Amino acid sequence: MISSRAREVLKYELDQIEKRPYRPMKNQYVADINDYRKYGLLRILSGSGKIRTGVCWMLTPNDDRTDGQFTRYLDSPWKWKQYDSLLFEHLADCIRDNERHVNRLESIGVLQNAIYHCDLLSDIPKERGRYFEEMLERLQGVDLIFFDPDNGLEIKSRPYGRKQSSKFLYWHELTNAFSSGKSILVYQHFIRENREQFITRLSLELCRQLNAPEVLSFRTPHVVFFLVSQPHHAQHFEERAAVVAEQWRKQIHVSTHRVRPAKGLDHDRQNWSEMDQE
Repeated sequence: MISSRAREVLKYELDQIEKRPYRPMKNQYVADINDYRKYGLLRILSGSGKIRTGVCWMLTPNDDRTDGQFTRYLDSPWKWKQYDSLLFEHLADCIRDNERHVNRLESIGVLQNAIYHCDLLSDIPKERGRYFEEMLERLQGVDLIFFDPDNGLEIKSRPYGRKQSSKFLYWHELTNAFSSGKSILVYQHFIRENREQFITRLSLELCRQLNAPEVLSFRTPHVVFFLVSQPHHAQHFEERAAVVAEQWRKQIHVSTHRVRPAKGLDHDRQNWSEMDQE
């Protein structure tokens, strides 16, 4: 008769087998237009590998949505190749060879000096907690962690552990990564809210949650990326953000959001209700 402890160990081992990267996952987005902008952004921010990047894919199973069908930009190289010609060719090869898989992009070195966390993310709190513990251990030597959830940061209507909560990144997971000394880049899908207000609101919340003085936002036509840097990385990312704004003009709009000091408060205390934007 199998003991309860043996069952638990067996279940864990089976879970790990099911979570290996060859299992069909959210690879339907690989090489679409959002992927092009995302990798283009990461390639510049990393400074050709000067900043070591850890990619936390937050992979979930493929679904029947058609979000990843936006690849027609590859048919117009005269318009799109100018932003990052090498990346453009790599993504076009993925479509041509019918290999839309994150492993393909990892193997050809789209990102220099990068480490990847490719396990499948679960809705179950215990498994999810283990996922992020293993992620931090695997990426302990990196400078920047990029979180790539399906939707973005947590929302009230999808509590932690609820069905499809794996589509979101929760604040405590983000703060744990930032407090470990990593700079953070987060993918965020737009919702039905004025986009400028939405970006400002989340920037303010990021400053509050991470006790950070500023946030950089990288707005694209469909999604936005938020960057919160450690103090010793700030100058590097400010310089690279200027490169993004120049190289990806009309495709990625860069803004800096700073907490506005309140009158009568010490410099070490922040006013979390107001921000300045550049």
